[in-house]
Amino acid sequence: MDESLEKALLDMESRAQGLRTELIAAGEINEGFHPRILELNRANSSRLRQIVAVFGWPGVALVGDKGSRAAWRVAMHAYGEPDFMRQCRELIDRATQSGDAPRWQFALIDDRIRVYEGRPQRYGTQLRHGAQGIEPHPIENEGRVNSMRMQAGLPLLAQTLAQARAQPPLSPAVLASREAAELEFRRTFGWISG
Repeated sequence: MDESLEKALLDMESRAQGLRTELIAAGEINEGFHPRILELNRANSSRLRQIVAVFGWPGVALVGDKGSRAAWRVAMHAYGEPDFMRQCRELIDRATQSGDAPRWQFALIDDRIRVYEGRPQRYGTQLRHGAQGIEPHPIENEGRVNSMRMQAGLPLLAQTLAQARAQPPLSPAVLASREAAELEFRRTFGWISG
């Protein structure tokens, strides 16, 4: 295991979490994407891109469980760079097939990318606020979603929704504002056109 590489990935993850915590405490995060978060995500993505170019996907064998999870989190926040995020999805898919990463990592990044692209997700991991409270974004095959989740090591969708639905529903105005911000985000970063 490469401990210096693991430390670099954990440091990236820690800086990202620290910045989010700071901005939440200051009341600076809203429906949009904060410029400081975008800047840090881009820097982290650039560093991860360098790591991938030299070592391939930093899986468990190279950087341990914690380092691999940190690399996955950096990839999950590479939403400002669709092509790189898609590349990470493919690398994570291969790593999960060889046992070098847990399958749930692929499930979450695959679903997130599909939602950004305006396509139905496969595993039901991406949730949103709807008129009745928390709900999954559209699912490709609802009859198969729990089987897919189990294969990826995820709990049943009903369990995930039960936990998430402890939050009260949003007002129609807030819901509309969030939906508009999400659409604008997807257009701005090139996930969808028009």
